[in-house]
Amino acid sequence: MRRPLLAFALLALATLAQARGTDNKWRLEFSGNAESAGRIVLQLVPEEGGEPVAATVEIRKGRSENGVARDVRDGLRAAVGKRFKVEVDDGEDVLVKKGRGERNFSVTIVENTVKGVRINLDPE
Repeated sequence: MRRPLLAFALLALATLAQARGTDNKWRLEFSGNAESAGRIVLQLVPEEGGEPVAATVEIRKGRSENGVARDVRDGLRAAVGKRFKVEVDDGEDVLVKKGRGERNFSVTIVENTVKGVRINLDPE
């Protein structure tokens, strides 16, 4: 019973991501310290029906915004492999760039259960 619901939710997020637009590079700006443990789930959705990629990152209580950014960078790298280049910029920002031959994409915050951590997404 849960699989159809999950599939519907992912389809809805992909549709929302398409409505927000796509770009070749995104900046994920993290602010605030982790006042609780939790997780951040991000989804990268290539344009024109490409296969979405989801990354789930566990965050420990007490992590600084720079630490959260590093954790997300590492989680995204593990999830996307060489399809995207993922790096930390300015300590608290994560840049996600499409790889050679990849389509433009959108980034969606599927879930953020970490109290005190805010995420702002901007196409570059």
